[in-house]
Amino acid sequence: MVILGRARSVPRDVPRGVARGTWLRRLRPRLPRTRRGRRRALRLAVLVCSLALLPSAWLFATTDGQRIRTPADAPAAPVAVVFGAGLWDGEPSPYLAHRLDAAARLYHDGKVRALLVTGDNSVHGYNEPDAMRDYLTGRGVPADRIVADYAGFDTWDSCARAHDVFGVRRALLVSQDYHIRRALALCRAAGIDAWGVAVREPRDSIWLYGSLREVPGAAKAAFEAFFTPSARFPGPPETSLETALSGPDR
Repeated sequence: MVILGRARSVPRDVPRGVARGTWLRRLRPRLPRTRRGRRRALRLAVLVCSLALLPSAWLFATTDGQRIRTPADAPAAPVAVVFGAGLWDGEPSPYLAHRLDAAARLYHDGKVRALLVTGDNSVHGYNEPDAMRDYLTGRGVPADRIVADYAGFDTWDSCARAHDVFGVRRALLVSQDYHIRRALALCRAAGIDAWGVAVREPRDSIWLYGSLREVPGAAKAAFEAFFTPSARFPGPPETSLETALSGPDR
């Protein structure tokens, strides 16, 4: 008597691990075996890499290198916008501290009259703008010259809110050198006459990681600069920056 049943793809006596390994090997992509196939694969790889780097090339082509300065040779502007860069145990990360040091220097040198610190406060117990304010006041910047934006969740949100909520029309932007072109492009798209103040860092693993993040960041920036979407929390206009700028010069 023959019993018909569902055919098994793997015999009973084959160990499960061996069977799984066999199937994984079948799923691996096979390299082209012919010279023509290898040439096509190479062309495809070059095309994919070129498309991935196209937004970064757009950033370099559309941002004027003459508008990227150091704290020493930056032009004067009413306000400096300082972008958040993370907290370590509630304190500014080293990269953020370097941005804040540059912003404090701009203020003490008379290049700007107020500082707009913009960062993330979306999670309870994580407050970038207040940590940035505390750091700046500890370096001699008066608290009434510091304005906090608690909804600067990314570069576009920070730029859009600086223009739409806080009324920024001309500003210095403070960030690391690998990020400053993206900040310039987005703040220009938001309607701000901006100059970048680039903070240089050692070319270490952290700098390399930040630079690599700019590749997908440039693609996102191209979309935002072209379509100019509303910030995640657009908010009503505020007068806090106007009040900070109206105080007597120090």
